[in-house]
Parts: sequence; C-alpha cells; structure tokens
Amino acid sequence: MKTWSDRYTAVLGAAMAVLLLAPAGAAALANVPGQVEPSRAGAGIALVALAYAGYLALARVFGPVATSAADAAWLVLSPLPRRRVLRRTVMVLGAVSLVAGLVVALGLLSATGVQGQLALRLLVAVVLGTSVTVGGMAVAVLAQASSAWDGWLLAAIVVAVVLAVLAAIHGAATPSPAVTAAAASASAVAAAALARRAWAALERVPAHRILEASTRTGNVATAAVVMDPGALTWIIEDAHWRRQELRSRPLPRRLRGAPALAWAEWRRLVRRPPRLAVLTASSALPAVAAHAGGRLTPVAVVAVAVGALAAAAACTAGARRDVHDPSLPRLAAAGGRPLLVARSVLPALAGGAWLGSALAGLSMVGALGAGPWWLFGPAAAPALAAGALRMARRRPIDHSMPVIPTPVGALPTGPIIWALTGADLASLGCAPLLTALTGHPAALGPLLIVQGLFGTAVAAAFLLTTRPRPH
Repeated sequence: MKTWSDRYTAVLGAAMAVLLLAPAGAAALANVPGQVEPSRAGAGIALVALAYAGYLALARVFGPVATSAADAAWLVLSPLPRRRVLRRTVMVLGAVSLVAGLVVALGLLSATGVQGQLALRLLVAVVLGTSVTVGGMAVAVLAQASSAWDGWLLAAIVVAVVLAVLAAIHGAATPSPAVTAAAASASAVAAAALARRAWAALERVPAHRILEASTRTGNVATAAVVMDPGALTWIIEDAHWRRQELRSRPLPRRLRGAPALAWAEWRRLVRRPPRLAVLTASSALPAVAAHAGGRLTPVAVVAVAVGALAAAAACTAGARRDVHDPSLPRLAAAGGRPLLVARSVLPALAGGAWLGSALAGLSMVGALGAGPWWLFGPAAAPALAAGALRMARRRPIDHSMPVIPTPVGALPTGPIIWALTGADLASLGCAPLLTALTGHPAALGPLLIVQGLFGTAVAAAFLLTTRPRPH
C-alpha cells in the first residue's frame, strides 16, 4: 500500500523531471523551422515513422506488461485481481507512452514546420503524437493477451516502415491545419478506445507471458544497474537461440581448423534473415537524416560511423565466445592468431558493404561531393573489422577504476574506456574517411589510396600484436 511519502516522492520526481527537461524542450521548439520543402518534410516524416516502428517493436519485445521479480513470483499467480496487481505497471507504461508521444510531436513539428502557427500546430502535434504512442502501447498490451492482436501489432510495424519508405522516396507536403486537427481528433478517440480495451484485457493476459516479460525486464534492469551491456547482449542472444529448432548440417569438407570455426558465423548470419534485412535496410538511415537536414549534418556523419562499426560488430559473436569460452577452439585444435584472422573476414565484408551502401545513398541525395564515395567502403573494411574484433575481445567494465571530477560532475573512467575500446581503433583506421566527410576534398583519389593503405596497416598491426588471453 502506498504511503504519503511514496506519493510525495513520485510527485517530486515528476516535478524535477519537468524542470530539467523544460529548457531542452524550449530550445528544441525555438529551432523548429517555419517552412520545410516537401522533399525534406518527407525525409523527416520517414525518420519519425521509423522511430515509431522501433517504439512498437520494443514494446512487443519487452512484453510490455511486466512487473518486479517478487510480484511476478507471488502476486501474479495469486487470486488477487490482476489489474490491481499491475496498476503500477500500467502507470509506468502510461508515462513511457506520454514521453514518447512528446518526442514524436517534436519530430513531426521539425519535419513539417510551424508556418507561423506555433501554438496551434504544437497542440495538434502533441495530441497526435501522444495518441499514436498511447494507442500503440495499448495494442502491444492486447497483443500480449491475444495472438490475433499480435498480428495486428506486426501489421502496424510493417505499415510504419512502409510509410517511412514512401515518405523518403516521394516526399510529403505539409497538411493544412484542418486536416491535421481532424487526424489528431480521430487518433485521440481511437487511442482512448484502445486504452480502455487494453485495461480490460489485463485480466486475460496469460500468467506465463507476464512472467517471461518480467524476466526480460529484470535482466535489462540488472544489466543497467551493474553497467554491463555485454551481459545484456548475451542474454538476448541466448534467449533467441534457445527458442530455435535447428537442423544439424555437416561443415564443408574443405574447411578444417580455424576456417571451419569461422564458417559457423556465416551460418549464424544466414539463419537470421530478419536481422540481415534490418542490417541492410539501415544503411539508408544516414541518407534520410542528411536529406531531412538539407545537408551532411553531424547526425548523419555519426550515423555513418556508428552504423558501419555496428554492422561489423554484428558478425563477431563467435569471437566473443572464443574469449569467454575457449573450449571449442581447443577441441578443434584451432585458436590464436589464425582463428582471429579467419573471423575477421565476415566483419570486414559486412562493415565495408554497409559503409559503401550508406555513402552511395548520401551521394544520391546530394549530401556529398562528386566522386566515387562508395569506394571508401571496401577501403575502410579492414579497419572496421579490426575495431569490431577489438570490441568483441574487450573485458567487462572495470568499476574499480578512478572517477575523474569534471565541471559537469563525476566521470567514471571504467565505462568510458569500455565504450571506447574498439571504437578507438576503428576511428584511427578510418581517419582518412572521417577527414573526407568533415572536410571538402577537391579529389577523392589520394584519400581513397591513403584510406586503403592506412586501414590495412591498422588491421594488420592489430592481428599481429593481439595475443590469445590466458584462461
């Protein structure tokens, strides 16, 4: 039972959050453009639609109805009314939906502009944004209770992605205030109906689904508290393969030793076609971000760098397992530097292909100058592979490292060093590419040659100097 101190703490926390976020929101509203070209508006709406699709996907992955471990073990399985037990969870989901709705509203305003009607368009955008996020969360709750609603949730995610693609390709004109007001009103009515139906469906959510969602949420909370993102990725990876039924297939006869172990990483990538499709489609995000901003914005540059390294790191699960569990390389009599070289081929291909596609997209929208920018993909592939393998071999976060006082507060060095491990090597190996993106080179030929030679040298130095860790 909640006490007055609990309520006071909740209200005080909400007030502090509003006070802290209000200046950032005011600054964001001050930078909202007045008018936006249809092509740029389409790119902005595409980013908002993709963000909304990700919001729905996360809600579906996490449950979303979950509770603490104690409540899941005792109260959920007790004869107590389900909605009374899950009241706090519903409040958390409502708060998350409202915050996400405000973010969507700000994205819509930035994409379409205000055209001198800031108050009216702000009100319509807030109503529309919160309506779609609350309605989406309600559909996710209904999907947890019914497989039929789960199909509708998947359809909503697909529709959001298709809308993003169409908006990015064909652009979008800014609708009139009457149309947006009608859409916001209809969305509010639909969201209220869905929220009421989701509240009634809480009694019908199977207990085992709430327990599974509670376990996933607890794992995420534990990884966040101990600041060990590596543990979270292992949990997600193991949970995925635990639900799969795979047929055993022999390895190719010509593969022996280190290439045979590296071949398993290729099979793992092929056996997850949705992940491969998402990885391929994400290479268009930098072009969409640059098109929305009208130029090569810092956000687009960061998206290129992070996306290329993430694409390479997505193909290093085998290298991570070699570090944490060296039994398989020992049984296969294949380890050390030959295995590391064999495992570097797939990250190089994945990172280089992603980077080449992203740069080609940026060239198509006119964000880059003339020249074969896509050739930086294969030129930077060795450096990306070296950075991804260095990330895969890093140790857990060392929380015993010193804390550095800064003007903005105490800065723990352990998580920072953990986050920079791998990214530092990739940034060093891709320095010519970063120079070309941030500057305005007159010719790409010399930078391409330097990038190829320098990236290969960095990768070779990493492979030659890396030693197997003792276990």
